[in-house]
Amino acid sequence: MRPMAIIGPTGTGKSEFALHIAERLGGKCAVEVVNAEAPRLYRGMDIGTGKLPYAQRRNIPHHQMDVLDITEAASVERYQQAAKADVEAILARGALPILVGGSMLYVQALLDDWKFPDTDQAVRTRWEQRLSEVGPAELHLELERRDPAAAAAIPIADTRRTVRALEVIELTGKPFSAHAPRIGKPRWDTVIIGLDCDTRNLDERLALRTKQMFDQGLVEEVVSLLRRGLGKSVTASRALGYAQIIATLREGGDASALQEAQRRTSLATRRHVRRQRSWFRRDPRVHWLDISDGTLSGRQDTIDAALRTWQAGRPARFN
Repeated sequence: MRPMAIIGPTGTGKSEFALHIAERLGGKCAVEVVNAEAPRLYRGMDIGTGKLPYAQRRNIPHHQMDVLDITEAASVERYQQAAKADVEAILARGALPILVGGSMLYVQALLDDWKFPDTDQAVRTRWEQRLSEVGPAELHLELERRDPAAAAAIPIADTRRTVRALEVIELTGKPFSAHAPRIGKPRWDTVIIGLDCDTRNLDERLALRTKQMFDQGLVEEVVSLLRRGLGKSVTASRALGYAQIIATLREGGDASALQEAQRRTSLATRRHVRRQRSWFRRDPRVHWLDISDGTLSGRQDTIDAALRTWQAGRPARFN
């Protein structure tokens, strides 16, 4: 039973697609989903992460969802170990694991058995202190001087990964990029299905998705989570939508300012999609499918193509 991974940019409907796959398989095999979307690890981060409510999961077990408190720091290494255990337990039950998500490092760490360098708290603390002294932009320039490839892959705002990269460089004497996973045969012979569509189509989807999240109460969700410690979280507070609302609230934002937070969220989401596409498109193992045709027949055709690829291992053409 080869696992299936459903990946791709935000807004392409990966979660729903996985459920359609499960329904199409019907009684042929049991299906269980393993989440690979980092913000969905957190309990309470529901609206802004597009997390499917329990009632909409169609009695299909979902793993690596709602497993962290809002104040806990998520890590790729921790996820890798826990998700690996989930996949192997599902396989042992004779069921089909479907890995679903667009968190780039999480997907690759799991499928390529990424070996993580050791850590040293004293070294990390020293770089964190340097960050507080010079700020994100200057620290990122330091990384660029030491490892241009790593700096190109890590956004300036992602100070946690910048600090980690500098820590690894100091500890190993090698570029952080030298420790990146090598693309080979995916673990468990997983078939990787990528969902995407043309940029204009996806931009429209993202704009609607963002508006719906704000209409459904994303601001109220963030306010509630701030009372539980979201503002002190190292990782959860940086999630798309959450970071923009937190910044606006700290600026004393009123209704018009929160409208600006919605606009900023849309822009940040589109930037994130560009990074996802750049990352995933470098992987020759991905079988890309076009989900631009949102009709019922178009969806069924795409599901058919995904199942044929999973069963035969043949690449599917992206139109």
